[in-house]
Amino acid sequence: MTVRVALVGANGHGRWHRRTIASLSGVSLVGLADVRPIDPPPDAPSFTDHRALLAETKPDVVVICTPPHTHLPIALDALDAGCDLLLEKPPVTSLAAHHTLVEAASRAGRACQVGFQALGSLAWARFRTALDPSLTALTAIASWKRDDAYYARSPWAGRRTVNGRPVVDGALVNPLAHAVMQALAAGAAAGAGRPRLLEVERYRVRPIEVEDTAFARVTFESGLPLLVAVTLAGEDFIPGEIEARGPFGRALLEYPTDRLALPGDPALTEVPGRADLLTNLLAHRVDGAPLLVPLESTVAFTTVLEALTLPDAAVPKLLKVPGRTIPGINDLLRVSADTLSLPSELGVPWAGRPERRRLPVS
Repeated sequence: MTVRVALVGANGHGRWHRRTIASLSGVSLVGLADVRPIDPPPDAPSFTDHRALLAETKPDVVVICTPPHTHLPIALDALDAGCDLLLEKPPVTSLAAHHTLVEAASRAGRACQVGFQALGSLAWARFRTALDPSLTALTAIASWKRDDAYYARSPWAGRRTVNGRPVVDGALVNPLAHAVMQALAAGAAAGAGRPRLLEVERYRVRPIEVEDTAFARVTFESGLPLLVAVTLAGEDFIPGEIEARGPFGRALLEYPTDRLALPGDPALTEVPGRADLLTNLLAHRVDGAPLLVPLESTVAFTTVLEALTLPDAAVPKLLKVPGRTIPGINDLLRVSADTLSLPSELGVPWAGRPERRRLPVS
């Protein structure tokens, strides 16, 4: 039986979803929706309103790839229409929205998979096997570069709010969200419980409202520390490294490339194999295969995201640096991760004061 799939948010990253849907057998793309003209021209009926798409095409599955602050109402409408969901990351912008969506999916008896695609890799599955309660520390680092065009890509890019609505575009929760999610998932896999404390320093090299560089220390219920150090104003490229430390030694996962080094391995080795999340969702519909990234499993990410995007959160400190690149940032990322320390604790001259937030229990 052919599964009817619709895509809401057909431009930008939505083009990747269009190609994926087209490559799958037993799937029919029945409609596309976007508020802007769809490029390239649509190969299915197109709409500017997702509600019209739902009413006219009656899909079985809806892929939602719109700005994060628009996810909740679209997802609720799709659930009301009887659809299963593949919801791009970050799924929602608050814990209240997260709980609302979990409850709505449960009432509707529908599935909701979240698009943290790195959690579908075989490298991640093997990395997870090295984790247990003896874990003593987790770290995540990445050094990327984004130019001015990146912050001109949409009206909400680099913004905290648009028309009074909170949006999500800081380095920690959007472009480098996979690093944060995998590190949080590693803590859960090790039995560390939920994150309970967030200490964060955020910086920017452009006149934007969110961070392009951040250092965040998360403490889990068990006391396990996680240090995330990331930048979009980097020097040499660091793809994204998740490291776990403990009596077993060190395990290292390079998440974009799916390279892995388990304790005792001499070097990183590529581990081919990454399950497509839409394919996994379709298998779940047919035979109950476990979802790789069910919405419920991302609550720790939403907890941290909400703490970072509260209205009283400080505007990231502006750093005036040549060429929009922070001198010495890559070395600082590694020192911060090695020592589990924030820049202000390392005596970095340009460091600001950290924000400290207790995270909610539920």
